[in-house]
Amino acid sequence: MVDAVVSFVVEKVGDYLIKEAVSLREVRNEVELLKNELEWMQCFIKHAEEKQDDNPLIHKWVSDVRDIAYDTEDVLDTFLLKVNDGRVPRRRPGFLSSMKLCTCIFDKGKEQLNLHSIGKEIGDLRKRIKDLSRKRKTYGLENIGYKIEGTSNTLGRLKQLRRAASFAVEENIVGFEDDANKLLAQLFRKEQQRYVISILGMGGLGKTTLARKVYRNKDVKKNFDCSAWVSVSQDYKIADLLLRLIKSFEIRTSDKDPEKMSEEDMERLLHGFLQERSYMVVIDDVWQKEAWESLKRAFPDNKRGSRVIITTRIKDVAERSDERTYVHKLRFLRPDESWQLFCEKAFRNVYVDEGLEKLGREMVEKCSGLPLAIVVLGGLLSTKKPQEWRVVRDHIWRHLRHDSIHISNILTLSFNDLPYQLKLCFLYLGLFPEDFEINIEKLIRLLVAEGLIPQDEAREMEDVAKDNMDQLINRSLIQVEKRCWGKIVTCRVHDLLRDLAIEKAKELNFIHIYDQTKSLARSSSVSSCRQQAVYSGIDHFSQQHLNPLSRSLLLFNQRLEGSLHMRQHLTPWCERFTLLRVLDIEVIKVAGVGSWRSNCLPKEIGRLIHLKYLGLRNSHINKVPASILNLRRLQTLDLFTPGGSFELPSKVSKLNELRHLIGSFSGKLHIDSLTNLQTLKYVPLESWYKINTSKLVNLRKLHIEYKDRARQVFTFHSVAKLQNLQLLSVELSDNNSSFASLQPLSNCPCLVDLRLHGKINELPKEMHPLLPNLECLSLEKSELKDDPMPVLEKLLNLVILKLFFPYSGKKLVCSEKGFPRLEILDLALLNLEEWLVEEGAMPMLRGLSTFTTHKLEQIPESLRLIPRPAPWECQNYYWTYHS
Repeated sequence: MVDAVVSFVVEKVGDYLIKEAVSLREVRNEVELLKNELEWMQCFIKHAEEKQDDNPLIHKWVSDVRDIAYDTEDVLDTFLLKVNDGRVPRRRPGFLSSMKLCTCIFDKGKEQLNLHSIGKEIGDLRKRIKDLSRKRKTYGLENIGYKIEGTSNTLGRLKQLRRAASFAVEENIVGFEDDANKLLAQLFRKEQQRYVISILGMGGLGKTTLARKVYRNKDVKKNFDCSAWVSVSQDYKIADLLLRLIKSFEIRTSDKDPEKMSEEDMERLLHGFLQERSYMVVIDDVWQKEAWESLKRAFPDNKRGSRVIITTRIKDVAERSDERTYVHKLRFLRPDESWQLFCEKAFRNVYVDEGLEKLGREMVEKCSGLPLAIVVLGGLLSTKKPQEWRVVRDHIWRHLRHDSIHISNILTLSFNDLPYQLKLCFLYLGLFPEDFEINIEKLIRLLVAEGLIPQDEAREMEDVAKDNMDQLINRSLIQVEKRCWGKIVTCRVHDLLRDLAIEKAKELNFIHIYDQTKSLARSSSVSSCRQQAVYSGIDHFSQQHLNPLSRSLLLFNQRLEGSLHMRQHLTPWCERFTLLRVLDIEVIKVAGVGSWRSNCLPKEIGRLIHLKYLGLRNSHINKVPASILNLRRLQTLDLFTPGGSFELPSKVSKLNELRHLIGSFSGKLHIDSLTNLQTLKYVPLESWYKINTSKLVNLRKLHIEYKDRARQVFTFHSVAKLQNLQLLSVELSDNNSSFASLQPLSNCPCLVDLRLHGKINELPKEMHPLLPNLECLSLEKSELKDDPMPVLEKLLNLVILKLFFPYSGKKLVCSEKGFPRLEILDLALLNLEEWLVEEGAMPMLRGLSTFTTHKLEQIPESLRLIPRPAPWECQNYYWTYHS
């Protein structure tokens, strides 16, 4: 785990060597040498943690490496803070010429002093590294990086426990009847070729329990000639798996003892035994696709209806194990099932009164439908006296971890299997409150700003971050909370996994959480933690929990009392948290509305020269000081407040690393030269026409909105040169506004999402050559006179179509082969009386939402079995998609 921190710091030092070469100057060589020393340390750390985690000497050695890595980051960040002291230069007319020489001499002297200081500090860090190398030899740890054979005691014990549990017989299994029936239907389907069935889910969800229930079904014994079970886990050997399969199938051979056979001979033995038989085999706890690939040679596809069941928590393993695969994603238990399972485990010798039941239900709810947690909780409480239940409730996760090796270690397996980049991303999720619904787009921006996403020459960091989130989801470490029409909008972390992230992060001094309502302050050392989160008690926190070395400050669910309250906190933070990369305050409620007239972002914000993310949503900021131009590393500026507006300084183009600019803007936007800008929301139409867009080459998401005083007519010429534009949302609700022809969009090949809200008189006859890559189209409150379907159905890549009162006609016609890839159709037409859908139209449709009056007698027959999401789901999708 420390290897993740060291790798992160090594990359950051490399970044400094590239971007800050001018500032480093004479000490550049010393920084390079320090980077090399850390890289050598990094080579030893990974195996030290994975293979020798029970050795206290190694624990101490590794923690010392972590401290050096953190101190390296602090030295470099503090040095740059001294070189760029964070103050906006103040110059008075007439003084420039007389002060120029003195200023130059002063600056040169200060720079030399800073260079000398950092050189000494880097020298001290290198001495500490050499001292660690000496200690490795002194305490017999010189081969720490090469002891890769075997496993740790903890991992070994866990593997034995899993193998024992695989064959344990459990009565009255709760919540798996429907799942078992679906799997049995797959086992017995009339498919003679070998077929793989994957059971997918997070650790502790009951994959092995379900597989065991199916494996022991009496009809399985009747339908298959033979069956076997083998548990794989992370650290496996193919020869060992083959031998256990031979024993499980009870294969007898007089020629040679299987234990003395080569791997190839065991494969041949298995293959020959199964060749003339129908078989069913369970391969439990698979972590890599290669495990099944290596075993597959021993399992003949003998056209006898043989089946293979794989259990895994990795989506790629589940989906890509074989050419013919059925994936069964295991769900969490429903509240009634959770309570039933809990009662069977907890209320064996306890009289259940009303108070005890209330406590029990509170704790079961915290388990969020995870069977393993419920079983361990029930077993724990069955041994407790009723008066002890409240103590368990108040510290539920601590009690569960202490009561069962399974809880922490089964989940830790998933964490240990992550590459270092994903480890830090997962630990970062521990900052978010329990049951918090995390917006994926915001999370991606935060991870990029934190420096947790490595540079990739071929891709934008946001794309890499999205891939990282997808991997965590695919590895069952994150739950998808809101998925609107295929797009993941929000996610959630199960409380047990969140608790794991917090515990692991504590070992790294990575995060500190403060929550006054629960007297919660969770970190090993507040004074050295890197990221801080505040859930409540902002006043108390600001006085007693300040860590000047923090890189992040995230405040959730804050209630502010007018603009003065905001400034009184921001001003001292800007002076004390000078190394911050991220400052994000989520405001949920404000009071003192009248005071917002003078709600200015404090000028002290300019001291945070390392800041990359500034988020003050719903804070009613309406003035931005010129000192914000000091934030040359700023990537995300999010000051959006519904109904509010603010004007940016005229020289905002100096923030040339800005990637995401979000707010309700007023006045002229001087952003013409922001070549890194990817997101621009929400820009007034009159401001948009004053921007020279030729240099906005990386703009991906653009939201243009109408303001009351706008007099322009929107034309697509203004966006036609944006070659990388993916999402365009235009809201023009005034009756005098209209859209001109879509023709210029032929020069905008990357556009995949187009949302038009306002008056459109007609569509061009041929839209598909104009928008060849368009995937999502929304037409709202337009004034189309002709049926739009004949034109729209030729958009070959269209996946989502929303028509919200764009057409006042009475008839729609979808012709044969129209909308070849359309998956979601959201239709709201009040005057519609007839809707014809020819055979072969919309072959991929999987979601249909309609809002019509009684004039439309019936939905076309071919669409009646299509799932129907509720109207609020569709509306919610469009709101969250571009929020």
